[in-house]
Amino acid sequence: MHGEYKVPGGKLVVADLEVRDGRLADVRISGDFFLEPPEALEAINRGVNGMPADSGELELAVAVQSALPADAEMFGFTAESVAVVLRRALA
Repeated sequence: MHGEYKVPGGKLVVADLEVRDGRLADVRISGDFFLEPPEALEAINRGVNGMPADSGELELAVAVQSALPADAEMFGFTAESVAVVLRRALA
């Protein structure tokens, strides 16, 4: 599954994923945004893997935010924009 979301005034966020047994699997977030430290992207992917496929944007955004290291900085996108792109991929 594939979804894309252009953040208003920001960057492109892309999600590629699978659904297995009603849960998100093999989630890969990418795009033209900036994220520090770079390993925070893998933390986001791990944070949403295993979430129920029928999770709403709020639950997904909370999972993204919770997965981020304390020192993470997101430029051009937000946890909410990741949730939007995940829901689009699932639609």
